[in-house]
Order: sequence, then C-alpha cells, then structure tokens
Amino acid sequence: MASSFGRQGGERMNKKGMLNFWTKAAMIGAIYAVLTIALAPISYGVVQVRVAEALTVLPYFTPAAIPGLFVGCVIANIFGGNGLLDIIFGSLATLAAALAVSRIKIKYLVPLPPVIINALVVGLVLHFVLGFPVHLAILWVGAGQVLACYGLGLPLLLFLEKRRHLLR
Repeated sequence: MASSFGRQGGERMNKKGMLNFWTKAAMIGAIYAVLTIALAPISYGVVQVRVAEALTVLPYFTPAAIPGLFVGCVIANIFGGNGLLDIIFGSLATLAAALAVSRIKIKYLVPLPPVIINALVVGLVLHFVLGFPVHLAILWVGAGQVLACYGLGLPLLLFLEKRRHLLR
C-alpha cells in the first residue's frame, strides 16, 4: 500500500512539474511575442531594439524559458514581415542564445550570447532579406541587442536574482 501511494504521489509531482514547466514556457513566449508585436516599429528591421530580448536572461533562472523564448520569437517573426528566412533563422538564433544563456554562471555575461548570436545571424538574415550592407546590418542589430539585453535584460536579471526564492 505504501509503495503504491508513493508511486502515485511521484506521478502527480511529475505531472505537476511538467505542467508548471510548460505554463512558464507559455507565459514567457506570450510575453515575448506580445512585447515584440506591440512595439513593432522598433522590433523589426535593420535598426531595431527588440525590447522582448531583455527576456533572454530568463534561461539563467529556468529552463522553461528556452522553449518559451523560441516559440515567442517564432510567433513574433511571423508578424514581422521579413519572411521565412527571419522566421526560421531569427528564431533559431534566439533558441541558440537561450541554450547558451542557460549554461552561463557569471551573471554579467548572461546577456552576451543573445547580443553576439543575434547580431551575426539576424544581421545576415536582414542583409539577405533587405539587401542592407552586411557589416552595417550586424553592427546595427548588435547595437540594438546591447540596448535590449544589457540595458534592460541585465537590470531584469539583477532584480529577479534578489527575488529568486519567488521564482519557484
């Protein structure tokens, strides 16, 4: 009887844990997509400050942010108007950055992968899609990423770190 109870309790915890994971992922994805689409004039194009990129610090706290950011970026890029290359490669860049962030232990380096990866990948995509000179596209996307990830994301990380106990 006790082993049966323990097994059921474990299954409940597992299901509850999975539900919690996917709920967090969905909320993060929704926030990313809504922020990006609502701020569309500054979220798309060569000169962009995608405010939602501040959320790329979240994999430092929870692995649920990885699929959340990816799906949120896919949805946002569908509405962005830069085509299939941006939907695919822009979203994969966010996924790669989120995976990298999840492995970083030094908090001041956490915003760096989204800056570098998105500057290179999104810069190249915008070069091919919009015909903008590649070095300028990389530079402008990188500058916008620095503003979003370090200007907004790092303060978000520091704020959340002080309240880590509330993030369970």
